[in-house]
Amino acid sequence: MPKSKMQTIDPQAVDIAPPARALVRPSALVDEAYEAILDRIMRLKIQPGSKITVDSLARELGVSQTPIREALSRLEAEGLVLKTHLVGYSAAEQLKRKQVEDLFELRLWLEPAATAKAASQISAKQYEQLQKLETDMVALRDNEFPAYGQFARKDAEFHAQIAAASDNDLLADALSKLHTHVHIFRLVFHTRVTSEAIAEHADILRALKTGDSRKSETAMRSHIMASRNRILSLLQRAD
Repeated sequence: MPKSKMQTIDPQAVDIAPPARALVRPSALVDEAYEAILDRIMRLKIQPGSKITVDSLARELGVSQTPIREALSRLEAEGLVLKTHLVGYSAAEQLKRKQVEDLFELRLWLEPAATAKAASQISAKQYEQLQKLETDMVALRDNEFPAYGQFARKDAEFHAQIAAASDNDLLADALSKLHTHVHIFRLVFHTRVTSEAIAEHADILRALKTGDSRKSETAMRSHIMASRNRILSLLQRAD
């Protein structure tokens, strides 16, 4: 896959997808509105900290304000949108470098252990779901105009399902509330973030398939450390 020049928070730099279009399907308007707004947030067409106007989005996407508000509520729950009383919605600020480092440190404490436990008890159905997510991410990566927001959500779901397979509800809930993946993916727009993550996911799947807890823990730890180093190096180049 050809290398791509890193894109940072310049909205012109990240706007590589086709022009926005009005939503045309009558069903699942909330889901469509959610995907459309998420895409704009991830590609920084909606800048961090900027005000989000419900009426403007409704006109742009060709829908009523109701699905827009519901989509924004979902994004608020994910920490990507903030709602202020008497002010309205705004896009969340970008994570600072210290916050990025803290998030990865917490993940290194929690996820390798969860993966080790998952390896000893993951069901065939859970493993198939992980394989399906991997296939979906490969397809998104190979798309001429990858949906970065969709990839981030698939990545988050991949990790969440491994945590769920550990059968530790508190641990899985703690990881889900971090919303790490969408925030991390929003920091940089680079092919390394997707391509290398997919290769590392494949290593995790191979380890899980063997049922070897130690190998699975090591594969997850290696993936998180590689992701941390990848993001921090790209951020450093952007400074």
